[in-house]
Amino acid sequence: RSDASVRELEGLPHASGWLRRAPQAEADDTSALVIHEHAWRLNLDVALGHKTGFYLDQRDNRARFAELVSHFGVQRVLNCYCYTGGFTVAALKGGATQVTSVDSSGPALELARANVRLNGLDDSGCQFVDADVNKYLRELKAGGQRFDAIVLDPPKFAPNAAAAERAARAYKDINRLALELLEPGGLLFTFSCSGGISADLFHKIVAGAGMDAGVNGLLLDRLSGACDHPTTIEFPEGEYLKGLVI
Repeated sequence: RSDASVRELEGLPHASGWLRRAPQAEADDTSALVIHEHAWRLNLDVALGHKTGFYLDQRDNRARFAELVSHFGVQRVLNCYCYTGGFTVAALKGGATQVTSVDSSGPALELARANVRLNGLDDSGCQFVDADVNKYLRELKAGGQRFDAIVLDPPKFAPNAAAAERAARAYKDINRLALELLEPGGLLFTFSCSGGISADLFHKIVAGAGMDAGVNGLLLDRLSGACDHPTTIEFPEGEYLKGLVI
């Protein structure tokens, strides 16, 4: 899957194809696989899914989310930009009973629903919403909805530093809306995977969102990519994923 647009910047051609296929994929003549992550299993599509078909960099953060959902007795969860539902499964494994998963990709949402069922979890309290997240957050606010925990894991708003100012406004907007939708004492897991947004800037953006929302949030934890996404001193861009637990 060396078919990302960034290859063009390096003067490299796109390339995509199988080097080796897992027995399951060979037998089914598909690219679907089931992997084990912590206390759950997840479907992924290697050939057709976004990037690798799965976000391994969020692996440890999904475990942390399940832990805190259980610790705080969280029941109502809103998972924004849910993709194939990794944080949805983590929420249910942590004991949540109502999880709304939002994404603009219908196929991803179907895989998210399948992942819930794959783990034998009760999906009667689950909603899978095909919608623009920013618009949907505004609809929830207008409808007076509230949640015990919200996950914001958006796509890359700022691919480079030149796009940082515009991206900062977008990050601030969704974080303000999320903070307004949380019950007092609620939990926000908010992320940026933009290389053009530093950890310091992201913190300032979320702080500004809190001020606009009238929320005084406790910074409970700082999050980053899993250990298979190493950052060296010569490659600061490797520290692209940054997250805050509020």
